[in-house]
Amino acid sequence: MKTTFRPSVIMDCSSFETAGFGAINRRAFLRRSIALTGGCALILRATAAEDASNRLKPLGRAQGIHPGRVVWTFDPEVTDWKGPGDGHWWEGQRVKQKRVDAMMARAVCELTGETTVAGAWSRLFRHLNQARGKGDAGYRAGEKIVIKPNWVGLIYLEGHVNNDTYTFNRRHDYMNTAPQMILAVLSQLTGVGVRPADITVCDTLASLIHEYHGLLHSGFSEVRYEDHGGKFGRIKVSSSSTPLHWSSRPQGKAQDHLPTSFAEADYLINFANLKAHTAGGVTLCAKNHYGSLVRWPVEEGYYDIHPNCFSTKTAIYRPLVDLMGHADLGGKTVLYLVDGLFSGVHPRDPVPQRMQSPPFNGQWPCSLLASQDPVAIDSVGFDLLWSEGTSFARKGGVDDYLHEAALANDPPSGTFYDPNHATATKRLASLGVHEHWNNPQERKYSRNLGLDPGIELIEARLGSIPGK
Repeated sequence: MKTTFRPSVIMDCSSFETAGFGAINRRAFLRRSIALTGGCALILRATAAEDASNRLKPLGRAQGIHPGRVVWTFDPEVTDWKGPGDGHWWEGQRVKQKRVDAMMARAVCELTGETTVAGAWSRLFRHLNQARGKGDAGYRAGEKIVIKPNWVGLIYLEGHVNNDTYTFNRRHDYMNTAPQMILAVLSQLTGVGVRPADITVCDTLASLIHEYHGLLHSGFSEVRYEDHGGKFGRIKVSSSSTPLHWSSRPQGKAQDHLPTSFAEADYLINFANLKAHTAGGVTLCAKNHYGSLVRWPVEEGYYDIHPNCFSTKTAIYRPLVDLMGHADLGGKTVLYLVDGLFSGVHPRDPVPQRMQSPPFNGQWPCSLLASQDPVAIDSVGFDLLWSEGTSFARKGGVDDYLHEAALANDPPSGTFYDPNHATATKRLASLGVHEHWNNPQERKYSRNLGLDPGIELIEARLGSIPGK
C-alpha cells in the first residue's frame, strides 16, 4: 500500500502560546517547518549481516491515532545546570518548568495532530477506549490514572536513599524521571478535568524522597504519591489479586500480582528515561515496568526476570513482552513518554553524561519522546542511544525484545505470549512497529521516506541550536 510522505520536521516554539497551553498557529508552523528529504538505506543494527534490502522493512503493526508516530521534542534551553558542583539539576529552577511545560504540550499536540492540549488528551482517551472496545468515549469523571515514572535511582534496596529519613545518601543527580516532567503531565491532566485525587504517581520499588516529593506535593498536594515504604504521608504500595503470568510458564515460582493502584486504574502513563544499561543494553518504556511489580526483579521465590531480559541471544522468550502486553499494563496505557532531559548508563553512571551525536553536540540531551506505540518509542530511544557509540546498546540481542513484541502474535522465538491467563489461551497481538532509522544524521524511518508503513518520527525543536 502506498504511503503518504510526511517528512520529519524541526520546529521553533515562536508560534506556541505557552501560557494556558494555547493553540499552535498552524500557518506559522508550516512557514517555519523544514522538510528533511532524501536519505540512504543504511540502518543501525548490530546484526550487520542482514540482507540490506530488508533493513528498512518494519516489523509488526503500528499503533496510534497516527500509526507508528513518535514525537521528539528537543529544547537545549530547558536547563542551565552546568553539572556536578552546580547544585543539583532538580533544584532551584535549573530545569525550567515553563520550558518543560512547553515541551510536553508540543509533544501531545504533535502526537495527536491537535492544536490544543485539551483536544490532544480528548483524542488520546478516545482512541484508547475505541481500541479496547469501549466505544468513542473520552475521559469520565472519577476514572483513575496511574503515572509510572522510572525512579530506579531511588530503589529502596540499593542504599542510594535513606529509607528512614527519606533523603538522598548519594547519587543526588542520577537520571531519574524528573519531577518537573511529572509536574507537566499533572498540569495537563488536571487542566482537562481530571481530579488530582484520581491520579496516582507510583514506582513500586522506590522510596519517594523529600527532595522530589516536596516539588510534586507543593504543586499538587491531593495527588496520591505511592511508594515502597509508605512513610511521611506517602501511600504504601499494596498487592492486588490481579495476576501476571510469565509466558515461559515457570514452575514452582510464587505468583506475581499487580499493584492495587495499577489494577484499579482506568489509564496508565508510562514515563521512562533515556538510558543505556550495562546488562540490558537500553532501559526505556518496556523495562520501566520492572517497577510495576510488587517485588524485586530477582526476589527469591519469584521468577527471575533478568536472565532472559539481559541475554545477548536472539529469537528467545523475552519477559518484557509480557509486561508490555498485559491487559492492566500496556492494555491501559494511554501515553508512552521518555524523559531525555539527562541521560547516561545505568547503573554505571552516578551522574548524567552529555551526548555527543547531533543535535546534542556535547550537551545534555534536553529531550522528550512521546508515542502511543510502545515498540516504536523504544525503537527510537534505542537508535538515539546506539548513535552514541557505547558498547552496551551495540551488543547482541539488545533489540530482540522489540522483534518479539512487534511480532508477538507470531514471534521469532515461537513463544505463545499470553500474560493474562494461567495457561496459554489467547495470543497477544502485535504490540507495535519496530525498525531502525536510516542513519543518525537524517534520522528517517519508513513513513518519513514514503516507504512501508512503519515509524514516523516528528522532530519538534524549541529554543536555539547548540553550537550555532
